[in-house]
Amino acid sequence: MIRYVLILLGLVFFSCAPKEEEEQTGPPNILFIMSDDHAYQAVSAYGHGLNETPNIDRIAEEGAIFTRATVTNSICAPSRAVMLTGKHSFINGKVDNVQPFNWDQANFPKELQANGYQTAMVGKIHLDGLPQGFDYSMVLPGQGHYYNPDFLVDGERQRFEGYVTDIITEESLKWLKEERDPDKPFCLLYHQKAPHRNWQPAPEYLTLYDDKEFDPPSNFFDDYSDRGTAAKEQEMQVDGHARWGHDFKMLVDPSGDSTGFVNELKRFNDKQRQDWLAAYTPKNDAMKAENLEGKELARWKFNRYIKDYLRTIRSVDDGVGEVLDYLDENGLAENTIVVYTSDQGFYLGEHGWFDKRFMYEESFRTPLLIRYPKEIKAGTKIDKLVQNLDFAPTFLDYAGVEIPGEMQGESFRELVGGTTDEWRDAVYYTYYEYPSVHMVKRHYGVATDRYKLMHFYYDIDEWEMYDLENDPQEMHNIYDDPEYTDVQEMLHEKLDSLRQHYGDSDANDERFLEEYLEHRANR
Repeated sequence: MIRYVLILLGLVFFSCAPKEEEEQTGPPNILFIMSDDHAYQAVSAYGHGLNETPNIDRIAEEGAIFTRATVTNSICAPSRAVMLTGKHSFINGKVDNVQPFNWDQANFPKELQANGYQTAMVGKIHLDGLPQGFDYSMVLPGQGHYYNPDFLVDGERQRFEGYVTDIITEESLKWLKEERDPDKPFCLLYHQKAPHRNWQPAPEYLTLYDDKEFDPPSNFFDDYSDRGTAAKEQEMQVDGHARWGHDFKMLVDPSGDSTGFVNELKRFNDKQRQDWLAAYTPKNDAMKAENLEGKELARWKFNRYIKDYLRTIRSVDDGVGEVLDYLDENGLAENTIVVYTSDQGFYLGEHGWFDKRFMYEESFRTPLLIRYPKEIKAGTKIDKLVQNLDFAPTFLDYAGVEIPGEMQGESFRELVGGTTDEWRDAVYYTYYEYPSVHMVKRHYGVATDRYKLMHFYYDIDEWEMYDLENDPQEMHNIYDDPEYTDVQEMLHEKLDSLRQHYGDSDANDERFLEEYLEHRANR
């Protein structure tokens, strides 16, 4: 009897062993975590001291952090299109939030799916149409809601009770635990809505930071005196363009007028609404009683904005911790590439702003952290200029899948793995959505490790240039400074070269402007 038991145990051992070995030596799994509008300044691994993100930081501590990761177009839908296709906006066609996106073109999940990967996307993608390249998709329609959101589950609209960040995490874990095929490598796009405007925190974090006063950035009261027209005419100032209801969460503004925010609370269930009002009503009443004016009022607005923004990030970080724990506890961490990033950067009061769009650094840069124990040494730091353009070819490179020739990005696998130090010395940027919300003018530009050149056009024709070493906050336009004549010439040459390399031109700008205005007129 003992002999038969030993034989049975041996059969069980050997039947399980190959599966475990295959999991460790086969193509790597890919967990691609993306949040929306998460500024690198609000990831504690970057050292700004604004908040704590211990779970996101784990990815950097156990892998690599990129200090100059950038985007090609700092606005939600175009950024995501670039991420999927590995092509600039003017090539993939999604130049702004208005133009439709063509899902029929190649994207990296399609390529992985065709080569044996099981693929899924849960959360926000902000691209119209049924996602292609996924065995399973559960995505928010448009921007989605923070409370009790609707999702398109494989194209079918369903409402889920709860808080959106928690739901996206729960459903991602459900797919990993119950629905994926353990015999196949997986690629999961786990994409959070937060911390996108209007920054509605989870019930458990409604009073987080109530005992703390945040100092605004040193250039919060920027008067744009040494910049061009674009900086002066934008409409994204915390003190001036943010709204009493939508952004500052007041039902009635300090003048006694209804803000309309009560309509947003209609989506909440009774318990959610009670918790919300119990948290915000005393804070709002106290503010009104102070009769704040001028800079004191501006500082209050900044604090209301930054606290709500950081509260939503706390939930994102919690979710990252849950998913990392699942990988660690189930023997998947060693052979899974984990990436954390955002669709672009964000202004946290720098220049007095919220939002993004500009090529100025806080918007242009984005957080990027990656863990892959098989190839990336813990504590690696990369200072090279990588872009969201590079995600698609990098993932395909790791998976051993041929990179389509139409993709314009470069794989940074060897760079982050430490087998090469060779990399591009400049990156190209475009922004098209004007005239529109926030009124950031159309522009394109080039950035090197030290300098930046931008051309603002359409209803103006202005150039701006910055020396990031001497002016990291980009407060002084040096385009016409005679001391930088050689630098200006060098940057123009790089800009012309990159426009030619990637296939951009003034004709593209004119074509997309006509299409943009036509789409807006027909909406």
